Amino acid sequence: LRSPSSVLPEVLAIALALSSAISWGSADFLGGLYSRRLPLLAVMFVSQLAGLAGVLVLVALTARSGPDPEVLYAALGGAGGVVALTAFYHALAIGTMSIVAPISATGAALPVIVGVATGERPSSLQAVGIAVAVVGVVLASREIADDAEHAEAIRLSVGLALVAALGFGGFLTAMDAASEHSVQWALLSARSSSVMLLLAITLAVSAPRSVPRPDVPGVAAAGLLDLSANGLFALASTKGLLSVVGVCGSLYPVTTIVLARVVLGERVRRVQEVGIGGALAGVAMIAAG
Repeated sequence: LRSPSSVLPEVLAIALALSSAISWGSADFLGGLYSRRLPLLAVMFVSQLAGLAGVLVLVALTARSGPDPEVLYAALGGAGGVVALTAFYHALAIGTMSIVAPISATGAALPVIVGVATGERPSSLQAVGIAVAVVGVVLASREIADDAEHAEAIRLSVGLALVAALGFGGFLTAMDAASEHSVQWALLSARSSSVMLLLAITLAVSAPRSVPRPDVPGVAAAGLLDLSANGLFALASTKGLLSVVGVCGSLYPVTTIVLARVVLGERVRRVQEVGIGGALAGVAMIAAG
């Protein structure tokens, strides 16, 4: 039997990763919702800028030393992550959130592959839980098109969601490498990189960088929730196996699907309900392992 001192860090890591999933899912719902009626790059710029302001405050209050060289990984992850998030928000804006969100979560495969390749060995039950959770998010993405126009929207949104999945997987892996010594500096590096890249893009294409004043709090909330999720995940990755926390964090589609169902009235088919149940069952097995 394992001692409580060896179990508690694993439980804490799982709790932090699941909290990041709730924050990510909420941020994605808000970002996708606002992207349906506001310019995409403006939503991205304002939300990321709000997150940058938040992490600057965090660093000023908590940092006890300067950044380590590993923050360069976070900068690269932030650049890839903002490309992924832009594709994801566009997919959420043109497609069905209940489809797009789970597909983007398949990026969990990348941290799992990296974690195993670098020597991490989750328990047998946790390995089964990871597989069940990944299958769950795949099943949750299945939907039948009503007509040709709907089918085209599904294809485009699915393609964008797959781009997002690759970017999210790379971001999670980079943040794990950058957060070993300082979560705060890793977050600052990632968010600074994403804001600078967005600013360069919006200037290059002469895109709007502001949103109407009444919408600023909601868009900013999306950025702050995304920042909170990044911080929670980065902290979780320092407490437990990347292959475990990566999958727990990737369960954010459950939150997005629930919000889409409650707020927007999106239909969730039986196969999607099975997928959500499978994802939750996978989390239970990961936690029990």
